[in-house]
Amino acid sequence: GTKLSSALELPWLGIDAKGLPKLPKEHMEALKAALGEGNFTEAAAKAKEALEKADKITINIAVTGEAGSGKSSFVNAIRGLKDRVHGAAAIGVTEMTMEAIAYPHPTYPNVTVWDLPGIGTQKFKPDKYLEKVEFSLYDFFIIISCTRFKYHDIELAQEIQRLGKKFYFVRPKVDQDLTNEKRHYEEEGILNQRGMASSRVFLVSRGDLGKYDYPKLQETLVDELPGHKRLTLLRSLSNVSKETLEKKKEQLQTQIWWKSLVSCGIAAVPIPGLSIACDVAMLVTSLKEFCRDFGLDENSLSALARRTKVPIAELKAVIKSPLSEKITKDLVIEILTKSVSLPTTYFMLQNFLDAAAADTVRVLEANETGFLAQMLSHFPPGCPCPGRSFL
Repeated sequence: GTKLSSALELPWLGIDAKGLPKLPKEHMEALKAALGEGNFTEAAAKAKEALEKADKITINIAVTGEAGSGKSSFVNAIRGLKDRVHGAAAIGVTEMTMEAIAYPHPTYPNVTVWDLPGIGTQKFKPDKYLEKVEFSLYDFFIIISCTRFKYHDIELAQEIQRLGKKFYFVRPKVDQDLTNEKRHYEEEGILNQRGMASSRVFLVSRGDLGKYDYPKLQETLVDELPGHKRLTLLRSLSNVSKETLEKKKEQLQTQIWWKSLVSCGIAAVPIPGLSIACDVAMLVTSLKEFCRDFGLDENSLSALARRTKVPIAELKAVIKSPLSEKITKDLVIEILTKSVSLPTTYFMLQNFLDAAAADTVRVLEANETGFLAQMLSHFPPGCPCPGRSFL
């Protein structure tokens, strides 16, 4: 058979090998050896092992701050949940314990958000606090404050930094502050607070995560994670900005070649009427995963429609690729009809990823337009409301 030693450069697919996921040196050498010997099945097995390892990577996010600062609501928000729904962190509960509570992401359970005990008591000592909540477990810390950040917030941040981990300050109720001038600061004053800790401070609206700094917070968390953990976190993040969506797409692209190799090398069977052999079930799973990652499934779209009060029919109307529930073996075979072998599966996965990402952008835009229309509908006809001309 034809030697596949040049497969990692992939000139015959027009793929830039620099975009491939990084593997441990010994794993990459084994994969190169298998390809060089023309042992397609062994190469596919190595690729399958790489994908399985990637799926097992864990992320642990620590959320801390004073009791009553909005910690629990933020824990729910970052997991894509509303308060007071099944699986959400309890809110408005007085903290009486020094134990952290784990809340796995409802769709990606290898991402866990930890609601840490409140800080700010007279007996609070940053070093003892971090020891009690098992500092080494977490990938990074988010420090919540509903007003100004206080001395103990800064103390905790300094101790986290001294021990070699990242921290981020979050103000989760900024929209309330901006609409209540008697009790809070004017917008300019709130925004100027960023000077306290430069890019470490993020202003967030719990009611609309697409506003203010939440998209920037998402980007920063991803960029400052070790490379091998970025896809794990990105998959779990809500699609609230085109920038985050593009990062998610870029990371998912790194897995396409491995998925193609696996589909054509393990459990591959001929498809009647086509000159191709592949694992169709594995391809079905991959396409469904893309849909889930981009929020193109019934559950995700229903949750978005409920949260923003934009009819789900309006969101679905802009989607051109199949939703997760519509992806079947017959659909995959139909897509594969005109080509053969590994290049076919690669480009099929790539094209679907591109289409899914484009659909998610359209859903974001439809949601923004629909949400604005909902707001403007509360004004009487002829009301000189800023923004009405945008519709």
